[in-house]
Amino acid sequence: MKTLQKTILALSFAFTTTYTFAQTAYEKAMMPKVQTIEMPKPNPDDYTAQANDFARIGDKEKTLWQPYYYAAFSILKKGRTLMQQNQIAQLDEVAKEAQNYIDKAEALSPNNAEIYILKKMNHGLKMMVNPMERWQTEGQAAQNALNEAKKIDPENPRITIMEAEDLYFTPEQFGGSKTKGIELFKKALEQFKTYKIKSSLDPNWGQGEANYFIAQAK
Repeated sequence: MKTLQKTILALSFAFTTTYTFAQTAYEKAMMPKVQTIEMPKPNPDDYTAQANDFARIGDKEKTLWQPYYYAAFSILKKGRTLMQQNQIAQLDEVAKEAQNYIDKAEALSPNNAEIYILKKMNHGLKMMVNPMERWQTEGQAAQNALNEAKKIDPENPRITIMEAEDLYFTPEQFGGSKTKGIELFKKALEQFKTYKIKSSLDPNWGQGEANYFIAQAK
């Protein structure tokens, strides 16, 4: 995990802007938080604090979807941390909190592939409470959300990251493959080379994760 943290930190600092003097108050409030959005936090509650910061900005701005997007993303990262710590019983409540922010973001930006990716992550989180029982409901809902994202933005590298995770972490007897997962992580890195985000505050995460898993495979 230290390698992943160092990789993400390097990418975060590399992702700087050249328009400092033209930044609005909103951009100045958001940019430092967005630049470090992928940084792992040892305490799950730190993600809650991060989400609250983004939510406050969203409540103030009222018309911009990105703050609520990052609030939801923060809570989803909290859920993934809890899952790694085997605190599965908390995941339903975490998913409910994430969904609240997802709904707010979607109300401001319908038909947004990035928001469908969050939906995919959130359904996946709920599925992990009981994978055998929830695969037919939450697992299918997660796949449906990813399919919708693909329709809107098929070259989005974060879609490929989601597909890579699914293959990498699914046991082979259920159709998974670490080798094929690594191939998709590599594909995502190629997509990042040409994918253009619409603004400096739009989601741009995923490269650190892809690099980490590729490095592990080596």
